[in-house]
Amino acid sequence: MSRKKLLVLASTYPRWEGDPEPGFVHELAKRLTTPFKVRVLCPHAWNAAAQEMLEGVEVVRYRYAPVRFETLVNDGGIVNNLRHQPWKWLLVPLFLLGSFWHTWHEIRRWRPDVIHAHWLLPQGLIVALLGLLDRHTPPFLVTSHGADLFALRAWPLTALKHFVARRAEALTVVSEVMKNELARIGISLRKVSVRPMGVDLVHRFTPTPDFPRSRDEILFVGRLVEKKGLRYLLAAMPEIIAHHPSAFLTVVGFGPEERERRAQAESLGIVDKVHFLGSLTQEELPTLYRRAAVFVAPFVRAGSGDQEGLGLVLVEALGCGCPVVAGDLEAMADLLEPDEADLRVVSTDVPALAKRIIVVLEQPEKACRRAERMRVRLSQRLGWDTVAGQYGQLLQSIASGEES
Repeated sequence: MSRKKLLVLASTYPRWEGDPEPGFVHELAKRLTTPFKVRVLCPHAWNAAAQEMLEGVEVVRYRYAPVRFETLVNDGGIVNNLRHQPWKWLLVPLFLLGSFWHTWHEIRRWRPDVIHAHWLLPQGLIVALLGLLDRHTPPFLVTSHGADLFALRAWPLTALKHFVARRAEALTVVSEVMKNELARIGISLRKVSVRPMGVDLVHRFTPTPDFPRSRDEILFVGRLVEKKGLRYLLAAMPEIIAHHPSAFLTVVGFGPEERERRAQAESLGIVDKVHFLGSLTQEELPTLYRRAAVFVAPFVRAGSGDQEGLGLVLVEALGCGCPVVAGDLEAMADLLEPDEADLRVVSTDVPALAKRIIVVLEQPEKACRRAERMRVRLSQRLGWDTVAGQYGQLLQSIASGEES
């Protein structure tokens, strides 16, 4: 029996192999190439190929502006780019038009059996509209990852989310708090399931028992945007250093707040204690997780309402045996058990954040034993084999007309 065709739609996607841009859509897509012929349609960017095979996935990147201006999606994401560089609103109509046209073109020429649209807006909306206009549009699954649900709250956008949810065969979200948010805005949960993205806990994010772990290094990994909360971790550093003079912070990531965060470190007089490494590839991250004394993800709810849908960067760290401290968002309940609630801190409470990190630094053996127990528990649920298997079954049932 020939494999069915799966068309994946995404706005965030690796521009090339080893790209530091979030790669979870690709990680899922390449694991679906056994049950499906997979083609990904995503926006083009500077230095990216217009079409290529990337680890078994056929990737088609559509143009939406002169190449020097194709900057709406990367280096912080659409929502943050529009906030920090308002001129990019001029790119939005071109982006939407390009996405609509090329999605229709791929449906007409490739004839996919099923579509997986990542994000309610705009990918889910585009497929939903095409379904009204073109009878050749196949059934689709839409997955919300966070920003599309939490940050885009104006009434017209909420109405569009309702429209997408009605037209989709199924809708997945990556955490329970997102399911609750759908209910809050009045979307029926009949077709909704919680299915997170995964982490490679078999080959990449794994512990190395004999790897020397620092007693002083605090690690942050993430986009330099408001919801990641780096400003509060920097603000906590003087207190941490006062109790633990050899402590220092390593920052891995890029984004529109980088200049502000560097200026903050300078104003706090801790420039020599904060090392900004910029973006690193997924292959480079495990070494840092295995080395750090503690990984801190000081997540907060941004002014726009945007927040982490799940925060799998914590699972990456735990996969390498690294102790963690996290911002106290509702989504953390999907990762941390009730008896691990002390690892959740309201990040805007800078003294409390500093105190929690100091406790981990002062009790390294206890923290590492706890991290190992958490690693074993999460590996059973969030490893890519489990996650891809669940998504594969759901997409197969939609392609076969079994979902309703």
